[in-house]
Order: sequence, then structure tokens, then C-alpha cells
Amino acid sequence: MAGNDAETARVPPAPSFREAVRLWARIGLLSFGGPAGQIALMHKELVEERRWIGEQRFLHALNYCMLLPGPEAQQLAVYVGWLLHRTAGGLVAGILFVLPGALVMLGLSSFYMLYNDAPVIEALFFGVKAAVLAVVVEAVIRIGKRALKNRVMVAIAVAAFLAIYVVKLPFPLIILLAGLAGWVGNRVAPALFSGSAHGKSGVADDSKGAVDLMFERGELEHTRPTKWHAPRTIAIWLPIWLGPVALIAALTGPASVWSQLGSFFSVMAVVTFGGAYAVLAYVAQAAVSSFGWLAPGEMVDGLGLAETTPGPLILVLQFVGFVAAYRHAGAINPLLGGALGSLLTLWVTFVPCFFWIFLGAPYIEQLRQNKALSAALGAITAAVVGVVMNLALWFALHVVFGTVRSVGLGMEIPVLSSLDWRAALLSIAAMVAMLRLGVGMLPTLAASALAGLALQAL
Repeated sequence: MAGNDAETARVPPAPSFREAVRLWARIGLLSFGGPAGQIALMHKELVEERRWIGEQRFLHALNYCMLLPGPEAQQLAVYVGWLLHRTAGGLVAGILFVLPGALVMLGLSSFYMLYNDAPVIEALFFGVKAAVLAVVVEAVIRIGKRALKNRVMVAIAVAAFLAIYVVKLPFPLIILLAGLAGWVGNRVAPALFSGSAHGKSGVADDSKGAVDLMFERGELEHTRPTKWHAPRTIAIWLPIWLGPVALIAALTGPASVWSQLGSFFSVMAVVTFGGAYAVLAYVAQAAVSSFGWLAPGEMVDGLGLAETTPGPLILVLQFVGFVAAYRHAGAINPLLGGALGSLLTLWVTFVPCFFWIFLGAPYIEQLRQNKALSAALGAITAAVVGVVMNLALWFALHVVFGTVRSVGLGMEIPVLSSLDWRAALLSIAAMVAMLRLGVGMLPTLAASALAGLALQAL
């Protein structure tokens, strides 16, 4: 008892709203390194240094966010902000997590469209593309180690790869089928589907934070669900999410680029399990082949830009929205059209993240303990490995080879005579740097860009 009293005495008081705003702004500016780096930064700031939230509750929230579609690091920020300061706290945390990176990406997208034909810029992006291929291959390995726990999960990953690469099944359908396989598998052979790919083994440190003491004192009434919580949240947030999409469709027509962006990325917001790399394979094929918004190499450029900005990697979708609207702006200024496309894409990508948290957070314990749901999401995570494998192959074909051709149902194969030895050399060097030598992502991107400049000069 004395130990618990001493532990409680060391916990700081709950932060003020102003203190929280300052910290969320700091995290938004420093959130490089993808989800792993961003979650590590939040753990350091929130759990270790400030002790605003305890270790177990932090991991509890993280597990829930990893069950959701969308960027888990940003959703974790929304969740902790909501715990501390209700809806206003969640809004501030989530917005500040995204805002710095979104502003940088808007500037980079504008610069890219205005000057990407300049020889120097073209040479720099030539090198960046090679490094991006290495980043995606590293993502396949990282996600695979976490998700492919047995042969059944490996089989699901292979099936997902063949489904999207050979058969060209839509990404949402693959996610649905994988989830169904996990749900059925949990009933037939639960030992093969038990456990979450997202969870951590062992017992977490039981250190408490300010939020934990607020729970003990009964101060967090907003965390207790009422019978009207879900209907009220849905009634508020669905119109906020989809209202602007419907308004734009009414004003510009269903065939306009803005209507297409709004409806397409609204669907993506529901099925983006596995993070940006998983959804990017489907977005790349749709943006290039179905809609004609981008050229194949430009999708790789966008990912390279997103890797260099703070905030969620899924900000690459903002680049897609900007380029698509810039090229199909019609009578309005292309830069203005691109900015509107960028803003709309951001809206339908991130507003659902707030919706998922505000709707489901009060029920987190029930969701976390649902074995069937965990099994379904474990199978989805395995399928994501196959989808990201397809993304790596798609990037490799369009980075290393100048020409690809379609066979069968649309499966792409390279024209071997179009091999670009410079791109192949840079890609191999980037993979060795990241996978063997442990060089970080940003140094690899920078070195590859400079190497691309040198090779283009030759």
C-alpha cells in the first residue's frame, strides 16, 4: 500500500488544455519515421517523460487503434487527447498531428507540378524512386514478421498477392474475404487464428499516469458509454464526413474530378487496414489505370515526398488528390484546383479517423476481448502482406524498367530490354543500405537523390 501511495504521489497533475496543445504541436512537428517512430515518440512524451497516461492504458489504446482502418498513430493521438480533454482534446490532438505534414505536402505538391520537368528536379526524383522501392521492400519484411505467424497466414498472404496481381480483385474485396476467412477459421481451427498480430507479449509495466488517477477518482464521465452514445456520434459525424462530398457532387456534377476524389477516398477510409503501404497498391493502380490521374512514376514520386514529411505516411493520398485536380481543374486556376483536391482528399481521409475513435473508444474493452474480431483482423493483416508485396513489385516494374506490358487479366510483366541499369543499381544500393547496414530512411532517401543527380549527369 505504501508503494502504491508513493507511486501515486510521483504522478503529475492532469495537464491543462493549453499544455496539451503545446505537446500535440510538438509531436506533430517531430513525427517522422512512420508509425513505429511516431508511436515511440508519443510513448516517450506521454508515458515516460510526462506520465500523462500509464503504460497499460497506452498499450490498451494502441491495440484498439491498430484494429481500425486508417493511420494508427494519428488515431492514438486522438484517443489520448479525447481521454484528457474530451472531444475538443481529441480534435486538437488529431489535427495538430496531421497539420504540419499536410502543409509541407501541399507546398511540395505545388512545387512538384510547377518544376518537375526541370532536369535537376527530374534527376533528384530519379534517385528518390530507387530509395522508395527499398522502403517498400523493408515494409514487406517488417509487416511479414509480425503477421505471418504460421503456414495458414502465409497462405492467406500468397492468396492476397495472387488475387490483386494476377486476378486484379479490388482491394476492398480482398480485405472482406480475408476477414471472412479469419472469422470462419476462428470457429473451425481457433489455434491457427488466435491472438492478434498487433498485440504484445508479456505483461506491461503497471506504472500509472494522470489519466489513470482521473479514472480512479471517477472524473472521466465521457468515457462511459450511454445508450445514446453511438446514435448521437453517428448522427453528428457521418454528415460531417460525407456532407462536403455530397455538396461538391451537387455543385460540380458526379463526373468531376472532385466528386471522384471524394467518393473514391471515402471508400479507402473504410478499408485501409494495414496502413498506407497496403492501400497504396490499390490507389496506385486506380489512380494510374482506372482514373488516369497520374503516370506510374509519379505515384512513386508522391510516396518519396510523403516519406520526407512529418505526419502519417498516408499523406501520400494528398499528393494524389492535388495532382489529379491540378490536371483536371477545368476553368479554374490549376493550383487552386489542386489545392481544393488536396483539401478534399485530406478531409475524407482523416475525418473518419475522428469518427472511429469518438464512436468506439468507450467500447474499447469489449472490442479488445472479442476473439472472433481479433482472428478476422489477424487474417486481414496477413492479407496486407500480400498486398504490399504487390506494391513492391509494381514499384519495381515501373522504377527499374522503362516499359511493361499486360498479359492475361491485366497482369503486368516487364520488357527486359527496357531495363534501366542506373535505376537497378540505385535500388540495390538503397536496399543494402537499409536492410543490411541499418541506414535510416531519411539518410537513404537523401543519398539516393544525390546519387541520382550524379548518374543523370553521367
